[in-house]
Amino acid sequence: MSVRTYLLSAGLALAAALSLAPPARAAENQGFLHGTVETIQGNRYTGILRWGREEAFWDDLFNATKADEPATGRLPKGYKRPSRKVEVFGLEISGPWESAWSRRQFVARFGDIEEIRPRRGDRLEIVMKGGETHSLGGGSNDVGATVTVWDASLGQVKVEWNRIKSVRFSATPAGVQPPAERLRATVRTSAGEFHGFLQWDSEESWTTDKLDGDTDDGKMSIEMGKIRAIEKRSRRSSRVELVDGRVLVMSGSNDVDSSIRGVVVEDDRFGRVEIPWSAFERAEISVAPDSGKGYDAYGPARPLSARVTTVDGKSYSGRIAYDLDEVASWEMLNGTLDDVEYSIPFERIRGIRNTRRSRAEVELVGGRKLMLEGSTDVGDGNAGIAFLGPERREGTPDYLPWEDVAEIRFE
Repeated sequence: MSVRTYLLSAGLALAAALSLAPPARAAENQGFLHGTVETIQGNRYTGILRWGREEAFWDDLFNATKADEPATGRLPKGYKRPSRKVEVFGLEISGPWESAWSRRQFVARFGDIEEIRPRRGDRLEIVMKGGETHSLGGGSNDVGATVTVWDASLGQVKVEWNRIKSVRFSATPAGVQPPAERLRATVRTSAGEFHGFLQWDSEESWTTDKLDGDTDDGKMSIEMGKIRAIEKRSRRSSRVELVDGRVLVMSGSNDVDSSIRGVVVEDDRFGRVEIPWSAFERAEISVAPDSGKGYDAYGPARPLSARVTTVDGKSYSGRIAYDLDEVASWEMLNGTLDDVEYSIPFERIRGIRNTRRSRAEVELVGGRKLMLEGSTDVGDGNAGIAFLGPERREGTPDYLPWEDVAEIRFE
């Protein structure tokens, strides 16, 4: 065999082997936040993003307060206010505006967002996929956060909120290498087990993030990627098992005691669950084989459409505003069960049954049912259902108070 023939054969064999091998980290990286930060000076930085010290993935949540009311029709006396025009999905409608509405929370996955535009103070505009625009205010540390960009040319760049003109999100390129890997865990609680991506203390989600605490030998900061398990010992301390087999007892920080801000798990069955220390027992931690769904897996917003059955057996169908402010598929229903707080996108919900006992039975698309309480979405504080749009069928009311609603089936 000639040298040329040998080299050609070897090259073909290598090409065949590479074609069979999976692309290096292509699928693994798609869950990381990615986009372009434009500053008020006109400079642009593009790359993997981290929002503050917490959010780093498309299924992480952006929190703010709603500065524009989304919808209503005829309202109960407690919600009747001077009317003002707003636009929802291209329709101009009237709604109430009063200081009480400023407490309404805006919660969306980063994967549902197209662009974020800071304005003066704690004001901002947010553009959802599909073009729907919301005016928002503060109310969380997501508004005012420093955004870190891993720019391909410059490396790590930190841009403070008051220097940002806009952040425009985009799909994470296959060739981009993140600075760390994502954490995954099986978390055992008094309410059962949860499995999925982990955000410890509502913050640590990368293998390079640190778990802080006091030990018998002094203060320690341990990379999360070096930890095999964390187990609650008491209100004040945890048992930390390392990958190398060593075991430490840690205390003295909100990473390892009852002052923790929550153990958050992105569970495929439900969405996001937040576990308080009172319910937490043990977390088995590992490096995730991938980083979650990519940006393109989150579709444009869809209006909420449902058949609503009343307690006297009447049924009405159409586009709705749930609790008078949730109108789109990306919005979240919140509630608690056995001290665990659930944040479930409406796109995962098949139906809601009002038990009229300060709780509601929520049926998920897969058939699983949860009896949730502890929020206005599922309790007596629910503001009711408004029917929207000029396509409303004749006889459909503008508004139904929550106590008149028996069941909602989403279409």
